[in-house]
Amino acid sequence: MGSTADTKLPLAGYRVLDMTRVLAGPYCTQILGDLGAEIIKIEHPTRGDDTRAWGPPYAPYKAGSEQKGPGESAYFLGANRNKKSLGLSFQHPEGVEILHKLAAKCDILVENYLPGSLKKYDMDFETIHRINPSLIYASITGYGQTGPYAQRAGYDVMVEAEFGLMHITGNRDGPPVKVGVAVTDLTTGLYTSNSIMAALLARAKTGRGQHIDVALSDCQTVTLANIASSCLVSGERDTGRWGTAHPSIVPYKSFKTKDGDVLLGGGNDRLFGILCDGLSRPEWKTDSRYSVNSQRVANRDELEAEIEKISVLKTTQEWLDVFEGKGMPYAAVNDVQDALNHEHTRARGMVVELEHEECGPIKVVNTPVKYSHSTPGVRTPPPMLGQHTDEVLGGLLGLDGGAISALKDTGAVR
Repeated sequence: MGSTADTKLPLAGYRVLDMTRVLAGPYCTQILGDLGAEIIKIEHPTRGDDTRAWGPPYAPYKAGSEQKGPGESAYFLGANRNKKSLGLSFQHPEGVEILHKLAAKCDILVENYLPGSLKKYDMDFETIHRINPSLIYASITGYGQTGPYAQRAGYDVMVEAEFGLMHITGNRDGPPVKVGVAVTDLTTGLYTSNSIMAALLARAKTGRGQHIDVALSDCQTVTLANIASSCLVSGERDTGRWGTAHPSIVPYKSFKTKDGDVLLGGGNDRLFGILCDGLSRPEWKTDSRYSVNSQRVANRDELEAEIEKISVLKTTQEWLDVFEGKGMPYAAVNDVQDALNHEHTRARGMVVELEHEECGPIKVVNTPVKYSHSTPGVRTPPPMLGQHTDEVLGGLLGLDGGAISALKDTGAVR
């Protein structure tokens, strides 16, 4: 790590060789980039990251741009800011040589290829560890480097299905469904970034890097959290899908309103009393069927039906006004546009605008954690394919213009 690191950026001075695509890997490296690390993203020289083609929607190219096509995909823009793009082909020996030289100058390498598939390009951990023993090499796969499923291609929805999440997601009487975002990819990216930073701390003590093996299946299993713990302790199967409800707290779910839905959380007997008063049903507080949570759970269907008879009489905003300041958990059920434009989202600075050189102003979701001293965040827009090839090869590896042109002519780089 360089000695001139920006103290306001915790990972400034660290360099990452990002050999990932789609979501789990790019999400991990974007977190590292937000924290100040220099991210060199390796992309296929003609196709780039798979998600460059995943649209619509696209941010259209501005008038006068020489770029062809519909624009930059929103999917790619959401996970690739604060990165430099180097278009490079593994198929060319010159490309592998460049990767080796970059690995020698990096602190971290993140890849998400099937186990063993990078060995034929001499980009496996053992080879890179010999080149740079202090480098932290993180491998993200669907099912890990070992085990009977190791050679399976792993996709978020398949892992959600096989490792329990879909079974507990959806309406009580409905089929299993996936979560609305690729949550297993995202938690895997988070676990990987956290593990990389732990490995950096370990390296500070030992001087050595290490191989980090991260699997979507493992991350999905561990994020079953209290549900997994309940099954392990009881030895019983899970209780299935509960929609927005809770298996052991009533009432704790969304209810229909005149114009939408509102989530109401009577999480204990005191909070249930606040809910009863807000619903103008104070008599429920002393009703033997509802006065304690165990009885409310036993009479779940009846109580929830009675609440919804009342909730549909007002709009969602009217119910928010009723419970404002009362100390009981409650929330509107918003769509994504409403969430992004929410007054609290704006107050927390969670949406920021960037100037993209080919698309003009674009909005992205900001990094979520606030620090008392550090200032991580969005510094540069997601790159165009191969935008930084000359900068990386010339500035970092010292290649002259002729050498870079020759590499481009062979198709080794873009």
